[in-house]
Amino acid sequence: MFAVIKTGGKQYRVAADDTITIERIAGDVGEIVTIGHVLAFGEGENVTIGAPFVDGASVAAEVVEQGRAPTVIAFKKRRRQNSRRKRGHRQLLTTVRISEILTNGAAPSKAAAAKPAPLFTAPEGAADDLTKIKGIGPVAARQLKEQGITTFAQIAALSDEDVAKIDANMPFSADQIADWRGQAKELAN
Repeated sequence: MFAVIKTGGKQYRVAADDTITIERIAGDVGEIVTIGHVLAFGEGENVTIGAPFVDGASVAAEVVEQGRAPTVIAFKKRRRQNSRRKRGHRQLLTTVRISEILTNGAAPSKAAAAKPAPLFTAPEGAADDLTKIKGIGPVAARQLKEQGITTFAQIAALSDEDVAKIDANMPFSADQIADWRGQAKELAN
């Protein structure tokens, strides 16, 4: 069974278990989103075409990745006028895996994947600004916060077993974390 969907001003022919990259839609990785703009669906010669959309039809998709397209450069130059303009653009994209095509107003049968439990428990109180540690940017600070690391004291108190656990489950090396421990001890004081 296939369906023709419209999202982001473009049309896509999809079937179950297809993976496509579309313009950004709201949703976290692992979440099930429903695309309601179905132009047509069917199997073989039995095709239902909407005017413009098929009533009660939708497509359930799982968000695989949120990302950005490569940079596109728009360069304009007018000869003999010393006039130039250079602009870059990176389109926001979402990669989704089509889980099922729904008809007659049915709801998706698959629920969103459960998020794994964080590695550590966050302490009570206000969180510190982890970006003050050299080597931790906004993305790394968000990833640490999702795993329950929110204060300088937590980073300073990490044991070697904790560092190995972070190294195995997160995109940080043990050397980076060891450097962060020294900086966090100074900032915690």
